[in-house]
Amino acid sequence: MSAARKHTALPKAQTLIEALPWLTRHNGKTVVIKFGGNAMVDDGLKAAFAQDVVFLRQAGLKPVVVHGGGPQISAQLDKQGLVSEFKAGLRVTTPEAMDVVRMVLAGHVQRELVGLLNEHGPLAVGMTGEDAHTITATQHRPVIDGEAVDIGRVGEITAIDTGAIRALLDDGRIPVVSSIARSAEDNHVYNVNADTAAAALAAALDAETLMVLTDVEGLYEDWPNSDDVISRLTATELEKLLPDLSSGMVPKMKGCLHAVRNGVQTARVIDGRVQHSILLEIFTDEGIGTMVVPDAPQEPRETQGES
Repeated sequence: MSAARKHTALPKAQTLIEALPWLTRHNGKTVVIKFGGNAMVDDGLKAAFAQDVVFLRQAGLKPVVVHGGGPQISAQLDKQGLVSEFKAGLRVTTPEAMDVVRMVLAGHVQRELVGLLNEHGPLAVGMTGEDAHTITATQHRPVIDGEAVDIGRVGEITAIDTGAIRALLDDGRIPVVSSIARSAEDNHVYNVNADTAAAALAAALDAETLMVLTDVEGLYEDWPNSDDVISRLTATELEKLLPDLSSGMVPKMKGCLHAVRNGVQTARVIDGRVQHSILLEIFTDEGIGTMVVPDAPQEPRETQGES
């Protein structure tokens, strides 16, 4: 082999070496990934997402994928002549609409994602929050103008049972979880916000990282005056920003806050419009997007008289 040919291959080796400390750090750790936004509807992005998740698994991490399917649900409801109404940013979900939600999430979106992952080997297993009581919910009644409003089959998570997911991870599989839950009270099935479900699962699984794919570069410092992205902030810093965030970012950032306040070491919002954004975030020195970290532990104060 000529020296020139060796030289042209060098950047590949340098890229792999840059990833080495991150590979070592993340080996054996659980990472929960919320799949959503443009990445769900663009064929090229979907394929790249599947490659990234399988790469994580083959690199020694334990990925868990959680997904919703807002655009697909809206399209199917339209097709069936069911009107999509939103209150307090949440879809009013009648029993008829819930049947469509369940069919789209578990029967279409999840099946397609499992298929894409399994092009690379017998890895992915699809499930919903109903399976093995993984996610239990109660009816969520948002307060609008001082009153609790009935918006139908929209759920608020009350319990997480990680047994089925842990069993799949221990078997080397990639769980793909649809954000649907069952209630222990009325036995109804509820639609749960996928950002919220991913955060709750990350905390319950003692995940090292929660990653939320979205359609923006991250959390902007001063939108719309600037498109500078905040690369890193603490839980307390994020909490102060929450009241001023756009409605679409609120469940994502609340999820990140919940995760890092409940044992997850980092929560990251990354741009799902960028191919291989997951690998860029986890395995490069620069990273992309916004990373939320727990508050630094308080230093114990010295008491008088102590040496």
